[in-house]
Amino acid sequence: MLVVITGASQGIGYSIAEAFAQAGHTLLICSKTEARLNTATSQLQEKYPTATIHCKVADLSKEEDCKLFGNWCLGFGTPSILINNAGFFLPGNLMDEKQGVLASQIEANVYSAYHTTRALLPSMVKLGAGHIFNICSIASLQAYPQGGSYSISKFALDGFSKNLRVELKDKGIKVTGVYPGATYTNSWAGSGVAPSRIMEAADIAKMIFAAAHLSPQAVVEDIIMRPLLGDL
Repeated sequence: MLVVITGASQGIGYSIAEAFAQAGHTLLICSKTEARLNTATSQLQEKYPTATIHCKVADLSKEEDCKLFGNWCLGFGTPSILINNAGFFLPGNLMDEKQGVLASQIEANVYSAYHTTRALLPSMVKLGAGHIFNICSIASLQAYPQGGSYSISKFALDGFSKNLRVELKDKGIKVTGVYPGATYTNSWAGSGVAPSRIMEAADIAKMIFAAAHLSPQAVVEDIIMRPLLGDL
């Protein structure tokens, strides 16, 4: 199975890559940080020698990079699974965040998925099969203090997921929105929050892997996950 994962050099993206690598699939991964991407690729390939892992540096906040990455992926064949994970979080309130924050959050968190998906979709539609996962957030469902433009971008990604599902359901392509709450990654290091208080990145990966292995006629439309003790 050919699996495309964006933003896969660390955090949730890396854990997703690990879940599919462990099963021996062929992975096409990207990140905008070359050193971190190369390290992740080497680690995954060494740990899971039955998998085949290819990587490409790409800044998916840029439309041209999305198209180049998509075309590079198609050189290996038509993806069975596309996981749009690329993006980042900038905290802030709308009334006082810096000019340009909304644009940067939309570009990284929404346009990355939009343009990458559009680059790969014609081939997937022609095949009549596939599964697209968009890594949204609890911030897609509920506004919160300091959510600001990040929350707006994730609401938009939720809308993208829902519209895409309607368009593709009669073409044999599944679309799943993934809505994780607080998940321990490098961004939580030094925060003072105990890792035991929030979810592990592997928790998200396990749910995605399971949802990707249902019968062709079944789709998990939404995966909503929160820490047992609730949101922070």
